[in-house]
Amino acid sequence: MLSPKRTRFRKQHRGRMKGISYRGNRICFGRYALQALESAWITSRQIEAGRRAMARYARRGGKIWVRIFPDKPVTVRPAETRMGSGKGSPEYWVSVVKPGRILYEIGGISETVARAAISIAASKMPIQTQFVIAG
Repeated sequence: MLSPKRTRFRKQHRGRMKGISYRGNRICFGRYALQALESAWITSRQIEAGRRAMARYARRGGKIWVRIFPDKPVTVRPAETRMGSGKGSPEYWVSVVKPGRILYEIGGISETVARAAISIAASKMPIQTQFVIAG
């Protein structure tokens, strides 16, 4: 699973997910892409599940680019712990995704195969997405 090698700070604030994506919303590498239509936190497990599903369906044909990286730590408090005594320890990593962000790109295969592979990856995502063709 994806996670940063090192970070400047161990713990982060949750933050707000407002507005649309101004970066990473154009197809750069492949011909077909999966684009987010909602904002959400996408975990490293979900990113990896989508990537594996696409790679398995394409059967090593074409090339896949993952355009998001989980760089935000999510902390979880231990079960049955009393209030106070600070913030919990980092448990897993997420990528903050806003509407318009390209999640995956795929190239070097036909449109029908790409559409099917991306629809399988889309089912692994916790948000509404759309299939995009570079134009």
